[in-house]
Amino acid sequence: MTKLLDTIRGPEDLQALTQDELARLAEEIRQVITHSVSRTGGHLASNLGVVELTLAMHRAFDFHRDRLLWDVGHQCYAHKILTGRVAMFEQLRQEGGLSGFPSPDESDCDPFSVGHAGTSIATALGMALGAQHKGTDEKIVALIGDASIVNGLSFEALNNLGLVKRQLLIVLNDNSMAIDVTQGAMAGFLSKVRLSHTYEDMRKITNRMLDHLPLIGRRMEETLENVKKTLRMAITPSRLFESLNIPYFGPVDGHDTTSLIELFKALGELDRPALLHVYTKKGRGYSPADDDPCKYHSTGPFELNGDSETPTQGVRTFTEAFGDGLVELAARDDKIVALTAAMPDGTGLVKFRQRFNERYYDVGIAESVAVDIAAGMARQGFKPVVCIYSTFLQRSFDQIFQEVSLQNLPVIFCIDRAGAVGNDGPTHHGLWDVGYLRMLPNLVIAAPADEWEMRESLNLAAASGNPFAIRYPKEAVPDEPYAAHIPYALGQSAVVRQGESDVVLLALGSPVGQALKAADLLEREGISVTVVNARFAKPLDESLLDWFRAGKTVLTLEDHTIACGFGSALIEAALCKANAEDDEALAAGIGKAILLGAKDEYLPAAARGKQLFWMQITAEQIAQTVKNLKLQPKKVDS
Repeated sequence: MTKLLDTIRGPEDLQALTQDELARLAEEIRQVITHSVSRTGGHLASNLGVVELTLAMHRAFDFHRDRLLWDVGHQCYAHKILTGRVAMFEQLRQEGGLSGFPSPDESDCDPFSVGHAGTSIATALGMALGAQHKGTDEKIVALIGDASIVNGLSFEALNNLGLVKRQLLIVLNDNSMAIDVTQGAMAGFLSKVRLSHTYEDMRKITNRMLDHLPLIGRRMEETLENVKKTLRMAITPSRLFESLNIPYFGPVDGHDTTSLIELFKALGELDRPALLHVYTKKGRGYSPADDDPCKYHSTGPFELNGDSETPTQGVRTFTEAFGDGLVELAARDDKIVALTAAMPDGTGLVKFRQRFNERYYDVGIAESVAVDIAAGMARQGFKPVVCIYSTFLQRSFDQIFQEVSLQNLPVIFCIDRAGAVGNDGPTHHGLWDVGYLRMLPNLVIAAPADEWEMRESLNLAAASGNPFAIRYPKEAVPDEPYAAHIPYALGQSAVVRQGESDVVLLALGSPVGQALKAADLLEREGISVTVVNARFAKPLDESLLDWFRAGKTVLTLEDHTIACGFGSALIEAALCKANAEDDEALAAGIGKAILLGAKDEYLPAAARGKQLFWMQITAEQIAQTVKNLKLQPKKVDS
C-alpha cells in the first residue's frame, strides 16, 4: 500500500483526505518522527502528542497565509513534515539540515524562530494587532502548552488580549507535562478540569460545543452566551479564563481529529480572541515515550527494537558531576536548597529531589520567579542553588541584578549548557552568560574544567556568602582532574603545564582540555607552551597580567562569545592596570594577545565539536594558531 505521506506535498493536500485517511496519516507521521529522532536525537514525546492537533490545524487553516505561532517550538515536527520538509527530516537537528525548532529560513509557515517558552501569545497578539491596523483578515493561531502558559509573559499577554478586536485563537495544549510534571496552581486547576471528565465526556462536550458554535452571519453575542452557558454547566474552572474576558472552549479531546477540524473552522470565524483547551497525551503512539514522557521529552539517539528501545550509552557529564556534588554538599549543609524551572532531569537534580525532597522546589517554566524565590530564601539564611540552563537564565537577568547582586545575597547559580550546545542550535546556546553576569557587582563567576573543580566550586560557593555563578557545558567531564594538586581558591588560576616558549594558552573552563591537547601537538613539533586554567571569569586572578608584562603572547580560549567574554575581561583589566600604573611593559604585552571564542554571529545547529571548530578552540586549531606565530622551535638535546 502506498504511504499516504508520499502524496502530501503541502498542507493543501490534506483537504481531499477522509477521516480514516487522516488517522492513517497520523500514524505514518508518528513513525517518521520516532525513526528520525532515534537516529538524530530530539524532542520525541511532545511531538508524538500533537500529531492529530497539527493535522486538524492545517486542515482548517492555510498557514502560508494565516499565521501559526508556536510556543517553545519543540513540538513542531509534524508541522514541518506537513509543510514540505519531510524529505529533509532525516537531517533533523543536523548541520545543514532541519532545525529542531520553527525557522523562517525554512518555510513561510514559520513566522518566528522559537526556542523559549511563553512567547507565543504575545507575538500572536502583536501579529493580530498588525493585521487589525492593516485591515487584513488572515487567521492568527497561537499554540501554547500547559507548562508555558504559567510563564509570566503569557499572563501579561492574556491580560492584554482586550486590545485585539478581531479573530485570535489561543490553543492551550494540555498534557499535564512540561519537561517534568507541570508545577504550580495553574497545573492544579488544569488537572481538575482533566479529572472531571473521561474522554467520552470530552467528546460529548465537543459535540455540544459544536451545536452552539457560530454559523457565518450569526450574531456573536448570542452565540458566545450560549457557549458559556453550555460550558459552565460542564466545567466550572473555565471561569478563570472568563474572568479575564477570554471566551473559553473546552476541554476537548486533542486526538479527535474530526471534531478538532470543525472546532478550528468555527473558531476561525470569531471576531474576538478566544481560547480552546485541548487535552493530549504526551508520547502517544510509542510505548516507551507514552510510559515515560519525562525521559523522552528530549533524547539523544536510541536503538529502536519493535516497541522497546535501548538508549545509546553515554559518558559521565558535567551535569551528573554537578548533581552528585550537590547531594554531597547538601548532606553536610542543611541550609542548601535547590530550585529549578521545570527541568530537574536536565539540570541533574533528580538525585537531590529523591534524597532532599523537602529542600527541592520546581517552580515550572518561570525562571524569574525562581531567582526571586531564591533571593527571599537567601535573606532568610538559606543557601539556595538555582539550577537553570544558560539560555533560560537570560530570562531572569533583571532579578539577578535587582534581588540578588544589588542585595549581595548568597544565591548560587548553577548554569548548565553553558557554551555551544550542539544540535539544539542558536535558540539554546549558552554563549552569553559571562557577558551578562560579569557586569554585575558582587557576583563571582567560576568555570570548572573537571569534576574535582566542580565539587570545589560548589564548596567555595556555599562558603562565600556572595552571589556565585558556576558555568559548565553539555559535555563529558575529563577522566582525571587537571590540577587537583593546586588549591582551589577564589580568584586564583592554576598553571597546569609550564612551557619554555613565549606562548601562554589561557583557558576558561572546559577548553582547558583542548589547550592541553594542543600543547601535546605542539610539543611534537618542538614548541613548548604554557597552559593556564583561569578557573574564574570574575574575579580575575591579577597574576594573569604578569604574562603580558613578561612579553608573552597570550591566547585566551573560551566556550563563549569573544564580545564581553573572559578574554575581553582580561584585556579590560590589563588596560585599566596599565593606565593606572603607567606600566609600559603591561601595555605592550596587551597588543600581542589573541582572543579565541565565538564571533559576533549565531551559530547554527551542528555537532558541538563542529561549533567549537567554528569558534577556533579545538586542539588542532589552537596549535595551528600558535604555529602561525612563526616561533623558533626549542633546542632538543642530542
